[in-house]
Amino acid sequence: MRRREFVIGIGLTGAALRRPISARAQQQAMPVIGVVSGQSPHSDARNAAAFYKGLSEAGYVDGQNVTVEYHWMEGHYDRLPATMADLARRRVAVIATTGNNATALAAKAATTTIPIVFAVGQDPVKLGLVASLNRPGGNATGVNDFLSEVDAKRLRLLHDMVPKAVHVAVLINPANVASAQATLAGTKEAAAAMGLQLRILNATTIGEIDAAFASFAQDHPDALFVSADAFFSTRAAQFITLTARDGIPAAYSLRDYVITGGLMSYGADLAEIGHQVGLYTGKILKGAKPADLPVLQSTKFNFAINLQTARVLGIEVPSGLLSIADEVME
Repeated sequence: MRRREFVIGIGLTGAALRRPISARAQQQAMPVIGVVSGQSPHSDARNAAAFYKGLSEAGYVDGQNVTVEYHWMEGHYDRLPATMADLARRRVAVIATTGNNATALAAKAATTTIPIVFAVGQDPVKLGLVASLNRPGGNATGVNDFLSEVDAKRLRLLHDMVPKAVHVAVLINPANVASAQATLAGTKEAAAAMGLQLRILNATTIGEIDAAFASFAQDHPDALFVSADAFFSTRAAQFITLTARDGIPAAYSLRDYVITGGLMSYGADLAEIGHQVGLYTGKILKGAKPADLPVLQSTKFNFAINLQTARVLGIEVPSGLLSIADEVME
């Protein structure tokens, strides 16, 4: 779905017909930015607003001197190749991918010439997106938000929240290959150090999320660890409903889950990431080369706790966790 169609589709035809031919030609000549998000318009709203803010600070405003096309995959990674191929075929000025390894990798596979600005949760060198962090050397650069790489710390925080937990279910989306593999590696190593027993569950659809929770009736895990994934973030309300029904404490990667009613989250501030992606996109439109723009690394991380959810679950949040939380929601 494209943002301009989503926001101002109604009445666009009439406005275009009233506009002089010269003005229409000028608009058609504006550079086009293709923004591809793995999330949905709702779950990605804060990140998208930050992207536009960064873009405007670089001197570009959608509809005035640039055209922004927003494409939301809503967790359907199978749509990525066709979307990226279309953007590459039309030779858009820049492809921006926000907060997802799969979208960045799909963009890189689609073009070696169109500039790409990414946000990824793992080392982009290991992902094959850039040659090095300081000198990317190709057509891509962006931000590493460490969403996958902070899994070990998120698991430790969950154990601190529920110290009696021994059996922890870890939910991953195998369709998001790079992120799923990183989560498995990070959580298994951390679990071994803490003496936790993990049960890995897969879900790529709404029904498979329901099925994973249905399995808890037999397995009775002490806690749930939900991996960082764009599809999962579009299903925040489903997770909150199911964890409340089953009375299971869960840890997530984004604060949006906690706002919705989740117990706790730890991860990078995606609004900050979106802002940086917008700024870099603007710099490239002004003539900067991705090869010369160093990959930025997140320095701001958010630890959020929902006290009301903790009370419902019968959890007394340790004072040590309250003291280090960035947000405590009543």
